[in-house]
Formats: sequence, C-alpha cells, structure tokens
Amino acid sequence: MRLKDCHNFQDFRTLAKKRLPSPIFNYIDGGSDDESTYRRNTTAFETCDLVPSVLTGVEEVDLSVTVMGQKLAMPVYCSPTALQRLFHHQGERAVAGAAEKYGTMFGVSSLGTVSMEDIAKQINTPQVYQFYFHKDRGLNRAMMERAKAAGIKVMMLTVDSITGGNRERDLRTGFSIPFRLTLAGMLQFALKPMWGINYVTHEKFRLPQLDEHINMGSSATSIGDYFTNMLDPSMNWDDVAEMVKFWDGEFCLKGVMSREDARKAVEIGCTGIVISNHGGRQLDGSRSSFDQLAEIVDEVGNEIDVIFDSGIQRGTHVLKALSLGAKAVGIGRMYLYPLAAAGQPGVERALGLMRAELERDMKLMGKTSIQQLSRENLRFRL
Repeated sequence: MRLKDCHNFQDFRTLAKKRLPSPIFNYIDGGSDDESTYRRNTTAFETCDLVPSVLTGVEEVDLSVTVMGQKLAMPVYCSPTALQRLFHHQGERAVAGAAEKYGTMFGVSSLGTVSMEDIAKQINTPQVYQFYFHKDRGLNRAMMERAKAAGIKVMMLTVDSITGGNRERDLRTGFSIPFRLTLAGMLQFALKPMWGINYVTHEKFRLPQLDEHINMGSSATSIGDYFTNMLDPSMNWDDVAEMVKFWDGEFCLKGVMSREDARKAVEIGCTGIVISNHGGRQLDGSRSSFDQLAEIVDEVGNEIDVIFDSGIQRGTHVLKALSLGAKAVGIGRMYLYPLAAAGQPGVERALGLMRAELERDMKLMGKTSIQQLSRENLRFRL
C-alpha cells in the first residue's frame, strides 16, 4: 500500500499502522478506558441525515469561513496535537506546510516538537497556540508573552486535561516520553526499523515550548509526570478570566462540553470555544461532541465563535457540524495518520481529499457557500 492508494480516513490509518511501531500507532489510535466515547464521536453522525436541495445552480462553491478573526479558505483546520515528530521526523513542519498550501489554520501544542517561533518563520497561515494551565502562574504568563512575541493571533487553553486520561493501550505497551517500553513494546520497534533509523538520523527529539521547564533527558521525568506535577487541577473560572484579560486578543477554550460552561466562557470574555472531548482520550462515557453541539450553539452561538472537533472522518461530517452552527471544524487523527504515513505529502493529500469532498458534497447539497448551510438541511433519526 502506498500513499496514492489512500482515498479516505481508514486508508490513511491502515498505512500509518504499517509504518509505525505499534506503541506509537496505538498512542495516536487509542482512547481512554473502554473507548466508548471515542467510538461514539464518529457514530453520532450516523443519527443525522443531510437533506439536499436540487436545481439551485452550483457551478462554483465558496468554502471560506472566518473564525477567531482568521480568514480560512476551507472550514477545516489542523487542531494542535502533541509529539508530532514521534509520528514522522518532519512533525509540525509538515502539517504547517500542508495547512498553508490549503489556506487553513494550524495549531502548535505546548507539547509540540517544533517551536512556535520556527513555525512562524516557515508559514504565513494563521497559527494557534495551545497550552495548559500550570501551577506556576508566572510560567503561564511567560508562555503567553512568548506566543505574542512570535506573532500568534489565537490563544487556545485546553480545559479538559487537568489530569491525563486512562489510556490503557499505552499502559500495555509501556508507551511514555521518555520511552519505558515493555518487552513486547520493544519488539514492535524492532519490527519497524525504518522508524528508528529516521528517529536517530534527524534532529534530536525535544519539546521546545517546555525545554526550560521539563528535563526530557532525565529518566525520572515523563509526560505523565508533567501532567501530574506541573498542571494545576485547581484551575477555575477566575484564573482563566485573568488570562483572557492578560492576553487581550482572540482567546479560545478547548474542551467545553456543556451549555453552562459555554455561557461562562462568554461572561469572562473568551472569543471562541471548541466543543471537544479530546478525541475520546479523557473522560470515557462522556457525550460525543456532535451530540452536544446544537444546545451549545443555541446558548452562545450568536455571541462567540463555536468551533467543533472530535470524530470527524468525512466531508459530510463537517457539513453536518457546520449546519448545526459550528463556525469551523478541527481535525486531529485525520491528519496525524497521513503525517505518520508519508510526512507533508500525506497531510497534503488528506487535506486535498477533504477539500474535494467538501466541494462535491456542497454541490450535491445544492449550496454555493458555507453560510447557506443550516438546520433546515438536516433531519435526525428517532
């Protein structure tokens, strides 16, 4: 199987599985506990049907949207995700380059493997910086000041990760950063030698956003320790309100799942929220993002930019979310599998296929612009 043989989400997943050692593949692929929320994130779309219009004249389709003050050529952006250079040695550079080619937004994570400054030098497309709330309030401010200096326009605070989810696939393989693999996990690395060759022959793996705060060279320090020891589970609305005021710009909360929390985000001055359950990787048994979208849009959709993620695998999934009122849709695994499979050409192919799906599906829906989508073109099954 080669990149040209990949035509959809599952094809990219299959190719990534062939190329990655299984501990790393399962880190991308897995969810928390029984992975019920992970599965529901995608199956939720099956309870909603599109109702097309015909004979509307759809020779040209405009996929552009404006979200968080950023004009995007398509309503899909690459959500910030951690550890990308573990999946392919190009990491965030590949995803940023692909996002720029398709005129969309790209996110850099606090746990990213390329610095936000390096990415800012590489691309002109809008960049989001995602960060976590630390016990050290000075560190929080320093990270925002650094992002501001790098020219980042959108700050995104993840609020559903005050502790890590129970990802049992990682426990079975011993996956962690630094690696603490089981014997079975080490064998899987031996079976995929090209990954190891690329890992050791390219720039050293590091977390440049956190270099001064977490010692990745120490066997006593891990990503798990970072979540346990450095992040602040006492974070509350007053804390975030101070950060919103300090940033004084586009500020988005990622991980909002209730209408009450969406209302509070508006009250403290946020300009956007991401309805997300972290791709089913945190609280298992929670609602799917799509199941919560309509009621949150009804609560705050006219006051704040409501963004959606978790579970997107098809262009029709995107259209359903936009029809319910989301301003844009974030993807994670949908670009991570292609990244793992083929680097930047893989991400470009995935985004290109998504754009083609959106254009085709919009024409079949009888719509010429994203703004024409509404709940009138949806029906829910009983």
